[in-house]
Order: sequence, then C-alpha cells, then structure tokens
Amino acid sequence: MPKFAYVAVDSAGATVRGTLKRTTIGEVRGWLNENGLFPIRIGEPTSRLNIQLTKEKLKKRELMHFSRQLAVFLRAGIPIIDALETIADEAQDKVLRRVLAGLVEKLRGGATFADAAAMHPEAFPKYYLGVLKSAELTGNLDETIDQLTSYIDRELTARSKVVAALVYPAVVFGLAVITIGVLAVVVLPQFKKLFDELGADLPLPTKLLLGMTGLFTDFFFVPLGVAMLGLMTAVWMAMTPSGKRAKDKMLLRLPIIGSIVQYAILERFCLILSTMTRAGVSLPEAMEVTTQSAGNVIFSEKLEVARQGMVSGAGLARPLIETGLFPGAARQMMTVGEETGTLDEQLAMASLYFNRELEVKVRRFTSMFEPLTILMVGGAVGFVAIALVSAMYGVLNGVGDEDTP
Repeated sequence: MPKFAYVAVDSAGATVRGTLKRTTIGEVRGWLNENGLFPIRIGEPTSRLNIQLTKEKLKKRELMHFSRQLAVFLRAGIPIIDALETIADEAQDKVLRRVLAGLVEKLRGGATFADAAAMHPEAFPKYYLGVLKSAELTGNLDETIDQLTSYIDRELTARSKVVAALVYPAVVFGLAVITIGVLAVVVLPQFKKLFDELGADLPLPTKLLLGMTGLFTDFFFVPLGVAMLGLMTAVWMAMTPSGKRAKDKMLLRLPIIGSIVQYAILERFCLILSTMTRAGVSLPEAMEVTTQSAGNVIFSEKLEVARQGMVSGAGLARPLIETGLFPGAARQMMTVGEETGTLDEQLAMASLYFNRELEVKVRRFTSMFEPLTILMVGGAVGFVAIALVSAMYGVLNGVGDEDTP
C-alpha cells in the first residue's frame, strides 16, 4: 500500500504534517476531513528511492485515460484545479498521482496548464505540450484534449494490433527453439555415445546434426561468443546515435517490415501535424514537433530538410514531396490541402489512409509469417527426426548383417 505525505491545518490554525498509508489520495483526504484537518497538500513522500521513481515514464494508456477524464470535467464547466484533484483522488498509477500533484501545485502558484505540464516531460510528449499551449490561447481546451485522446487511442490500438498479430508466431518460434535446444543439448549427446560404441557408419544428415550438436557442447564458446556479439550490437543500436541511425536505416530496408515501419511513421506524422494545426499551432512549430516525434532517425533527417525548406518560403507540400517519403495519394492530398487552405483536413485524411494501409500490410505480414514459422519449425524437427531414424535404421541393418552367418 502506498504511503502519502500530507500538509494540513487543524481547527486552531496550526500546520500539521505527517504520512499515511492509503490506496488513493481520496482516501487520505477523507481521513483528514474525518479528523478535523483541512488538507493543503497531499503527495508521495520524497526520499532517495522516490528520486529515482520520478524518472519513470507515464504509460500512454494512463495518459489517454487522464485526458479523457479531464476533457469530460472541463466540458462540464468544472474548474481545472478541481478536475485535476478529483482525478488524482482516484488515480492508481504512482507516476500519474505524482504528476497531478505537481500540476495542481503549479496551477495554484499562477502557472498556466501548458506551462505546468511542460515541467513533466515524463508524462506529456512534445506534441501534447504544443497542442495544449495553442488550445489555451484559443479557449478550446476541452475539444483539443478530446482530439489528443483520440490520437493516443488510435496509436495504442494500432500498436496492440501489431503485437497481437505477432504473439502466435512468436510463441511457436520460441517453443521450437526450446525444443531444438533440448534435443541438441540433452538428447542427441546420448545417441552420439551409442553410435560411437557401435562404430556405425552414419548417414550425412546424422553427421550434420551431430556436428551442430558438438558446436553447442564441445565448442560452446562459439555460440556464446555469437550471442555476446549480438547483445553488444543491440546495446550499440539502442544507446549510441550512430547505432540508432544504422538500426533505423536497416528497418526501413527490410522486406515487408520496412513498409510497415514506414506507414506507421507516416500515419503518426500526419495525425500529429493535423491535430496541432487544427488546434492553432503555427505550422513551423508543428513541423518541428512532429519531426522530433517521428521515432526514426532517417525520417527525422529528411523531415528536418523539408521543414527548413518550408521556413525558407517553399511551402509545405513541395518540400514534403521532395523527401520521397510519401506515396502518390498522400502527395496529392497535401497539394490539394495547401492550395485550398484545408491542410489540416487533408492531413487527417492522409492519416486515415496510412492507417488503413498499415492494417492491410500487418495482416499480409502475419498471414505470411505464420505459415513460414510453421514450415521452419516443421523443417527443423523433421530434419532431426530423419537424421535419427536413418541413423538407427543403418545401425540395425549393420547389426543384422553381422549376425548373418
């Protein structure tokens, strides 16, 4: 059960500080009221342990739920501080509770909601902050947060579809690796001893299989070295700028997977840019934020070139087309949107187009990946079975020939 630190005032006007173990902030507030204390601030106690916890990222699903609740409260005319306190009272996520407590404190100090949210990059992405800033200026905060909620929902839905589509092949492949590993490390060495004792002339499949088995037993340092090299490469790709660039470039060049990654990035780019321009964010600022949110170094570099071209007066559609990132249908939408002044609508249509194409490509990929995985597993297991059966058949024939007078 989490522990909360509180600052309250008693009936005599004296300040009372303490900690209390409760499930939510609302329960702490109720306990204080029952004991005649007026709460001033409720939050999680600071400690060395919690210094590390403040760096935790807020999950996107929690951000989506928070945004949806806040939009409902604002639409009902509830002041934003009261809305944030109400949401915090029932929040179960530790990071969200901490963020909401910080927002309330900053708002009471006179900060705007956008400025207060900007102090919590662990919770609010850059595009979210840019949209909030413009929404406060236009006075459409509830509608804009609703749009942000829809965007996050679509992003989570697309991601869950990809993950769900890959679960079955991944499970089958994992079981196959475990099965082959057990055969190679445990079962086959026992057969090798038997074949050596009998002095049998083994067929080629059996020799190949035993050779691969010896690689994992007698020369275990070879696969171990390969695994360590793979781990070091993965760390390099994840932690260094040159590694990230190499990884992103490789992903885009992979057959089938490259087009899935490309359409996922383009769908996100068009949707974020549409949401920000619709909220009143200036186009140069919106382009800067969406470029940083691309999630792929190669895309970010090309989009940055397009942004610089737009700032220099070349418009938006032509610099984006010259990047070579967008297919023909999207290029036409952007051109029409810029010429007719309906760029935000055309970008929204382009995001829907990319979303539909992404779903088609994911279904096509999984429909190909599943049978390929089964064929690979069946081929590996079949090869092991053929190697063992042919070897046993040869051994039995050899024994039979020796017994024949």
